[in-house]
Amino acid sequence: MLGKTFNLDLNLFFPQSPRLLGIDISSSSVKIIELSKIKKKSTNTYRLERYVIEPMSKEAIIDGNIQNLEAVGESIRKGWKKTGSRLKEAALALPAAAVITKKVVLPAGQREEDMVFQVETEANQYIPFSLDEVNLDFQVLGPVLDHPEEVEVLIAASRKEKVEDMVAAVQTAGLKAVVMDVEPFAAQAAFELMKHQLPEGGKNQVIALVDIGASITRINIIHDGESVYARDQPFGGDQLTQEIQNQFNLSVEEAEAAKRKGTLPENYDQDVLQPFCETLALEIARAFQFFFTSTQYMQVDRIFLSGGCATIPGLEAIIAARTQTITQIANPFFNMELSNRVSQRQLKQDAPLLLIACGLAMRSFDPS
Repeated sequence: MLGKTFNLDLNLFFPQSPRLLGIDISSSSVKIIELSKIKKKSTNTYRLERYVIEPMSKEAIIDGNIQNLEAVGESIRKGWKKTGSRLKEAALALPAAAVITKKVVLPAGQREEDMVFQVETEANQYIPFSLDEVNLDFQVLGPVLDHPEEVEVLIAASRKEKVEDMVAAVQTAGLKAVVMDVEPFAAQAAFELMKHQLPEGGKNQVIALVDIGASITRINIIHDGESVYARDQPFGGDQLTQEIQNQFNLSVEEAEAAKRKGTLPENYDQDVLQPFCETLALEIARAFQFFFTSTQYMQVDRIFLSGGCATIPGLEAIIAARTQTITQIANPFFNMELSNRVSQRQLKQDAPLLLIACGLAMRSFDPS
């Protein structure tokens, strides 16, 4: 999986990585997680040491691009202070839309410098920018089935300014970015912690990770640990906020506050929330239809919901009914040991928002 070595030319490979903060920077908040690894009986397991979700002004990041570096840096700094962590090195992730990925087949057994040359040659065919303008990385996925003399290689590239903006935001907060991942791969890493919740550990099953963000719902479909389909639907929690504004004549700030506190009028559930959930379920069902018509797969076995809207009461059931698929809320911390700094009750509410940050914090323990 790409997340194991993907660092977008930051040149920061470690034989043994130091402990890292997982920092997920989204359009509405910054999520920071610190994990540790402990030995339990004969196996190693993770412990959630601390986490925080720090709000961020809506103008700081627009359409996935950092518009106000100082505002993003300040949110990271505040969040880090609240965690009380001493760690200062971090793993970050770029949105999938900011990264071009392509799988290619190359001869096996090459020296690394020869592989790099071939990757750059292949990348020139697929990247619509000069290689001088991008950060480029690759991951050898393994031998090609029935062709052991060849290997499948995943190439990834992003415009340098996208990487530099993320790195600069963390530096503004007094921290240091040492790993750059991609959001879907970070989420997949966290999904590894949830596989035991599935029959036979999810083997041969088609699993949809559905992240409902502020403006975009991201769907990543996985089969046996590999992403086989990804799609972004332009629909998210902002639409619910807008409907609250329109229905009850509130400002954006008032609508957001009322939504969080549950202080909306009695007709909110029927007139606003229910239609929003139905529309969201329809968007997910449409994405699945695109998946079925463009791949060999004919069904999705289970849906894991993450993101800010995942815990809306009743949403699970509505999506399950619309898609005819077992649906549950993602919780990578299920059965994970918690430090005494973490409230189990609050974590249950926050867990769906922390999938990417959790996957990034797991990069601390990569063997690569």
